[in-house]
Amino acid sequence: MFKNLIVFRIAPEWTPPPLAALDAELAQAAFVPCGASQPQSMGWVPPRGQAHATYVESVEGGRHWLLRLMVERKMLPASVVKRRVEEMAAQIEQTAGRKPGKKERSELKDQATLELLPMAFTRQSALQFWLDLEQRLLCVDAGSAKAADEALSLLVRTLDGLALAPLHTALSPQQVMADWLVSGEPPVVFSVDRECELKSADEMKSVVRYARHPLDIEEVRAHIAQGKRPTRLALTWNGRVSFVLTEAGTVKKLDFLDGVFESQGAAQGEDEFDADAAITTGELGRLLPDLIDALGGEQLPGSAAADPAAPRSDSASTALPTLADDGPPF
Repeated sequence: MFKNLIVFRIAPEWTPPPLAALDAELAQAAFVPCGASQPQSMGWVPPRGQAHATYVESVEGGRHWLLRLMVERKMLPASVVKRRVEEMAAQIEQTAGRKPGKKERSELKDQATLELLPMAFTRQSALQFWLDLEQRLLCVDAGSAKAADEALSLLVRTLDGLALAPLHTALSPQQVMADWLVSGEPPVVFSVDRECELKSADEMKSVVRYARHPLDIEEVRAHIAQGKRPTRLALTWNGRVSFVLTEAGTVKKLDFLDGVFESQGAAQGEDEFDADAAITTGELGRLLPDLIDALGGEQLPGSAAADPAAPRSDSASTALPTLADDGPPF
């Protein structure tokens, strides 16, 4: 269900609405495909993937909620727009005997875009949301901060009063990953896998990548001693879930290992979606607290960082999170 996790803290003052009310709110912002001249469309779809299903799925007696946002974009290559602008500019030069100026070419570009959009192909992508109401965490399955920002903007507009903030940890993920690689001793519930990326902080920005390669070697420790710092590190939690931790604290390439789903087969009368949702949220609901603890615990706004080198957050929770915050968002 999830491949990436960008994690946010839900502010304590927000009270979750009744499920029926939330479903009605999401239905009002349901996904509608792009119109002829519309470059992008975003809206909610049933997480179950079935027509007429609810727009929010309740898991484990309401302790977890799952939502799904569909995004459709018109694919209009810049080269195609440029070629059409050149054709229009040539027509003006031929008929009026002059070349279009800078302002007029900008207007031609807008005109060409509107003209071409109805003929453009569309691409759809979906973003999953997981609200852990018990731990008051919200996770977005997004591959980038920009994609998460766009999706969260719509979520905050839909859920009245929802306030979120990036979850900050006391220790910098980059420093913690470096310590694990040097010492070879991550916390007992984690193991270091065979993938990492190291980057220097100087103007050269040198990068060394290891893939399917042992990391408990002197060469890796030498790179770190020379000033390179991990930007990505592959880990496994409890032998059950593998993932890549980034320097920003985001989780990528989530993979549930063999046996996790099979060993907890669906309960009597429970369909595949319900079983998978319960197992996924259950496993991740235990993984995240262990990872937060491994990074020194959560750093609340205004508190001093445990790691002197780690940036700290200077702002309290806001209605719309900013992923480019100076602190290390988990």
